[in-house]
Amino acid sequence: MSHKISSNVKILVKAWYRSDLSNPEEQQYFYNYRIFIENKRKESIQLLHRHWKVEHLLIGDQIVEGPGVVGELPVIHPNERYEYVSGCEFWMPIGRMSGFYTFQCVESTQMFTAPIPMFTVEFPPNLS
Repeated sequence: MSHKISSNVKILVKAWYRSDLSNPEEQQYFYNYRIFIENKRKESIQLLHRHWKVEHLLIGDQIVEGPGVVGELPVIHPNERYEYVSGCEFWMPIGRMSGFYTFQCVESTQMFTAPIPMFTVEFPPNLS
């Protein structure tokens, strides 16, 4: 599990391979990831935007960005945690993801970003 603390926001990532959604013969490798976001600030924050860099090693990078996560713009209160599951398809048996979230403090309306820790995904037979 990868994690990072920045701007008093702790972000943890856990990724896993989905054999039921993958087709290695067609160079399709699907992974799910669970993100845990913990607000260690003294005020509530709202996640407004996501920015992902998806690295398809040997092929190139893909940028994925947009409002919120999984159709939500969650408000996370002090000392509370928000989590969600999403997924990504890769065209190689190994790849990486990293990025950042843009948050707004609910009370002060101050905007800030928090990095998403880089994590690697790898086709399980490559691990042996």
